[in-house]
Parts: sequence; structure tokens; C-alpha cells
Amino acid sequence: MRVLLLIFMFNQLGFAQIISKPDSTVLAFHQKSMLYSAIIPGAGQIRNSVLSPRHNNAYWKVPIIYAGLGTATYFLATNQRMQKELKFEYTQRLNGGTLNPAYAIYDNPAVLQLYRQYLDWRDLSILGFAAVYLIQIAEAGAEAHFVYFDTSPDLSISIDPIYQYGGYVGARLNFSFR
Repeated sequence: MRVLLLIFMFNQLGFAQIISKPDSTVLAFHQKSMLYSAIIPGAGQIRNSVLSPRHNNAYWKVPIIYAGLGTATYFLATNQRMQKELKFEYTQRLNGGTLNPAYAIYDNPAVLQLYRQYLDWRDLSILGFAAVYLIQIAEAGAEAHFVYFDTSPDLSISIDPIYQYGGYVGARLNFSFR
């Protein structure tokens, strides 16, 4: 217990410097990219490409984003239409109305099961749309973090095996900041 208390005390001493808070009204670069992607899907990726000093071309991601959103929207609309058809068919069967010949081979429990299946698929389509939308926002923010990241060849890390006196084998970790 004393060791944990000692570790906690030394850990707190390491953070004794005063850090000034940034102005909260100004958005950081990555936050603006995320905001642009939230308003118009793919706009954050385009912003990162345009404003990158290394001309990081992320334009190729925009068609993938719209393909994902379009596919999810297509399945959402299709599943919504099918569940409405099946709900109408089941209601017609219960009220003794005219039946749709496309569903004549199904009995009432089968039509109800199909209705529930399309409801589940519709809900999954909504989740798929939301996932694509949120992932593209997060990706724009992550990409924006690396826009000004230094990837020059002067930065390197290497791990070399070493043999020490007495038969000990180890590894040496070399960092190079030229």
C-alpha cells in the first residue's frame, strides 16, 4: 500500500507545470475537418487533401464514402418498402381483403415472419448508414492529425540484437533524430 501511495505521489509531481488553455472559440485543424465531414460527407477528406503541405491525396476516399452511404440508403429504402407491403398483406389477410398474388404461396405466420425479417433488415440498414457516416467523420479527424506529421527519413528507430559479456542476449533500441 505504501508503494502505491509513493508511486501516486511521484506521478503527481511530474505534472506541476502550468499549462495555458487554448482559446475555446477556435477549432483545431482536425476539428474543422471533422465538422466539414459532418456537414457534407467527404468534405473533411477533401479539405485535408487541399490543405496538406505534402499534397496528401485523399480524394479517392470520397467515392467510397458515397458508395457506402448510397448502398445503405438503397437497402434502407428497399427493406422499408418490403415491410410496408408485407404489413399491408398481413392486414388484408386478417380483414378478409384481396390478397397479393406474389404472397399467395405463404400462409399467415410466414407472411408475419417475412415482415419481421424485413423490419430487422431495415434496422440493420439504418445502423449501416450511421456506421459509414460516423466512420468517415472519424477518418477525416484522424487524417487531419497526420497532415502536418513529420515523416522525413531523418526520423528513424531500429532494434539491434546484442550479445553481452557472460552469455546474455539482449536488444538495443536506437532512436535517430537528425
